[in-house]
Amino acid sequence: MPELDEQFMGQALELARNAEAHGEVPVGAILVAGERVIATGRNSPIESSDPTAHAEIQALRTAARELKNYRLPETTLYVTLEPCAMCAGAIVHARVARVVYGCADPRGGAAGTVFNVLDCAELNHRVSVTSGVRADECKALLQAFFRTRR
Repeated sequence: MPELDEQFMGQALELARNAEAHGEVPVGAILVAGERVIATGRNSPIESSDPTAHAEIQALRTAARELKNYRLPETTLYVTLEPCAMCAGAIVHARVARVVYGCADPRGGAAGTVFNVLDCAELNHRVSVTSGVRADECKALLQAFFRTRR
């Protein structure tokens, strides 16, 4: 599975670069069932004037519409940046089985760095997490983006 994780994270990185090309924070997400991509997303809150238009939410919404089901069991979500609390909550509600993320978010990560929404004993679903897949590439993309903004 590590080879697949690397491959799908590469696709998420392409989506992150696309977000950056549109002036958005470069974050991309891929939702996979088995070895099949069922939805993608990239950050777009600025261009859509929607604070919920994070890459993860975009992928979850697309998949739910395509599958005609708000539950997405037995899926894996690949995302270049550790999900925030909002996205982690949506991931739990969608019953995603696994999240694979690139780099940690030291300011708002909700997959264990600041909060641990994905593995919270008080919630009715827990999500398996794999972190650090292509972390250096994901981090470098974000750092370069913010460096140009400062």
